[in-house]
Amino acid sequence: MLQQLLTLARNTFAQSIRQPIFVILLLAGILALVLNPSLAAYTLEDDDTLLVDMGLSTIALVCLLIAAFTATSVIADEIENKTVLTVIAKPVARPLFVLGKFLGIAAAELVAFAILAIVFLMTVRHGVLQAASQRPDLPVIVLGFGAFFLAMLVAVLGNYLYRWVFHSTAVYSLLALLSLAWVMVLLINPEWQFQSITADFHAHLLDPRKPNLPQVILALVLVLQAVLIFSAAAIAASTRLKQVMTLVLCLVLFMLGLVNDSVLGAYLRQHPPSEAVSAAASLGSWLLRGLYGLLPDLQVLWVADAIKQERPIPLSFVLAASSYSLAYTAALLALAVLLFQRRQVG
Repeated sequence: MLQQLLTLARNTFAQSIRQPIFVILLLAGILALVLNPSLAAYTLEDDDTLLVDMGLSTIALVCLLIAAFTATSVIADEIENKTVLTVIAKPVARPLFVLGKFLGIAAAELVAFAILAIVFLMTVRHGVLQAASQRPDLPVIVLGFGAFFLAMLVAVLGNYLYRWVFHSTAVYSLLALLSLAWVMVLLINPEWQFQSITADFHAHLLDPRKPNLPQVILALVLVLQAVLIFSAAAIAASTRLKQVMTLVLCLVLFMLGLVNDSVLGAYLRQHPPSEAVSAAASLGSWLLRGLYGLLPDLQVLWVADAIKQERPIPLSFVLAASSYSLAYTAALLALAVLLFQRRQVG
């Protein structure tokens, strides 16, 4: 059973990163992150704080789109084309099939998330140029763009000379070379002088205007939890819906999850159940409470406001939020198994 699960996950992972839409969305996300420092300069607020907020939003949205498109390709299209029968007839249990697909998509999402997170951390190190007298961080620019173009060159030459798949080669090359570039950036300060690899993690202590890098990394960890929720939701939706509806459902879940506690939760806290209200009003209140409990509370995983207000993010909060997201992900996977169990694929 474990061997079947790993084989399904490995094949799904390879299938996911070979899709053109995966690379297109990944490159679009990289471009958006690179442009964020320039866009964040046009604000009356703290530009670097806005840069962090925009970067986290970009990563979350791009990973959501990747999850929706990838889940549709590896589940909905296979059901539509009847190719899923070749796996189910092995025989492979349907719950095992769903779990294997999720693990493969989650692994592909993790690779995309890691690439986007590295680019984001480089933009945080560069910061926003708030005045013409400020100099750009040349190590970030040279090493970052150098790693990107070298990765594209490896993908092109590998495809031309050795018939490597361009999309997967580009993804692997970006992950390896951008990771190396970020380590080098940590070792070199903006004046091209060597520094301790931990210097950037303490830069906010010397310059309060700089974002707190350890807190930013904790925020990324929580956004990764939201990415897992998106992946599980896309898996559940794609067992019954096609690409457009899966994408719409994931976007609706994302938007409702962001306002669930601030809108619906705030309303319910201001209007607690009371025996004095009518039966219809009481029923409506309980329905709203049920909806509030079913929708994800993505604000728990969104700590950009805490970074903006320079409030520390306790490790206990991160562990509690992670437990919530893992439980919600498990619930969505259980729903996906239930929906796929009753789905006619023959």
